[in-house]
Amino acid sequence: MSFSSLVSPGPYHIISYGTLLGTTFFHSFVGGIIAFQVLPRPQFSALMTKIFPVYFSIQTAIPVVLTLTYPGATSAFGSTGAAGIAGVLDPDNRWSVLAPIAAIFFTGLANLAVIGPATTKCMKERKHQETKDGKKSYDAPPTSQEMTALNKRFSQLHGISSLLNLGNFIATVVYGFTLASRLD
Repeated sequence: MSFSSLVSPGPYHIISYGTLLGTTFFHSFVGGIIAFQVLPRPQFSALMTKIFPVYFSIQTAIPVVLTLTYPGATSAFGSTGAAGIAGVLDPDNRWSVLAPIAAIFFTGLANLAVIGPATTKCMKERKHQETKDGKKSYDAPPTSQEMTALNKRFSQLHGISSLLNLGNFIATVVYGFTLASRLD
């Protein structure tokens, strides 16, 4: 390892990409599922309420790092393509670089700034309604009209968040293929 690799954006780009892919894969397909299976619902909700802001912040921040550290194309004759923001915005990279990185950023941001807080608010409203009804939100029917409406709202928000997260994961994998093509 040479000093030049420490100041080059390439290693930071790859490490950031790996962090994003690993975090998204693990939380979506391993950690979240296991936590749901083994934790009682109140503890699972408390855990996710703490994890999601950090998780969505990672999904929002890393695309910025990927944009700033985007390595320009090189050949045997030296650099042949723009690096950093200019490289990401290059018209030749519109679909292979800009689109997936933008999708990763905006899906993470939507979950962080809009859907996540709305879901947390809905969860608090359900908890308050549980106190009024003397019954858990997930207990068998019949439930109050208010709880039925809150459960429906929560399901909608959870579904939107899950779709955004899946879109984030797919965009991350698509960008991985772009990175891999540069290794050939």
